[in-house]
Amino acid sequence: MTKRVGLVVNPTSGKNRGMSLGLAVAQRMRAAGHEVLDLSDETYAAARDRALGAIAQGLDVLAVVGGDGMVHLGVELAAETRTTLAIIAAGTGNDVARGLGLPVHDPVRAADLVTTGVPRTIDAARHVDAHGVRHWYVGVLGAGFDSLVNERANTWPWPKGQMRYNLAVLRELPFFRAIPYLVTIDGVRHETKAMLVVVGNGPSYGGGMQVLPDAKFDDGLLDVMLLHEISTLEFLKVFPKVFKGAHVGHPAVEIIRGRSVTLEAEGIVAYADGERFAPLPLTVDVVPGAVTVLAPAAP
Repeated sequence: MTKRVGLVVNPTSGKNRGMSLGLAVAQRMRAAGHEVLDLSDETYAAARDRALGAIAQGLDVLAVVGGDGMVHLGVELAAETRTTLAIIAAGTGNDVARGLGLPVHDPVRAADLVTTGVPRTIDAARHVDAHGVRHWYVGVLGAGFDSLVNERANTWPWPKGQMRYNLAVLRELPFFRAIPYLVTIDGVRHETKAMLVVVGNGPSYGGGMQVLPDAKFDDGLLDVMLLHEISTLEFLKVFPKVFKGAHVGHPAVEIIRGRSVTLEAEGIVAYADGERFAPLPLTVDVVPGAVTVLAPAAP
């Protein structure tokens, strides 16, 4: 069946190969008989506006090419408009695509899901700001040491990629102290000092860190991980274990599930799906079945 597809490409994804990947994806979809509208633009905001205009005129599928940042854009549009989303994973992290079992760094196979994929409904997390504007994410929100590192890294024009983040970790760590939090989960208050607080709809972030290894995209719950106060030396021992999810056995790690989570702390800006999201305090609620994505058919 021919579909009308809106395509949004991040040209800098895949080590600046995003544009060429986008062309290959568009060609593959057109060869399958689909109508493809290129909605890419120079800025995130401009691409969002173009996509909203195209959705208003009628799209069967919104396809995003890039990393988790592009997924974030796609999720916000899909959740607000109930448009089916196709994720063409071509970034450095690709945590959402990997967690959903979608093709990663295989744009042709990912593009073919527009033709052969089956709709899968997943949950999304929603934050409503003071102006009544809804903000969405589908993977993991971080609001601790990780977000402080992101804030510092984003002030540096160089180096690019993962190295900038690694250097920001080294710069931030010697001065970092546990942060006082008030975390309210389904009405139950938890006061603590913590190194990390993450709220996940999915299991991983940061390019494969299995911070919430048992989180499910479609269970109607958010997983909250609290890494309570420990020494800097102990933090250095625990943090690398997150790549395999082995940190969950540490006595300072607590995981709680719920449907509504409020985070309160001074001077913290939360990041979600790798994007700057909102300053604390904030509340996020799970919205079951908020997003429909195209996924491989079950074998």
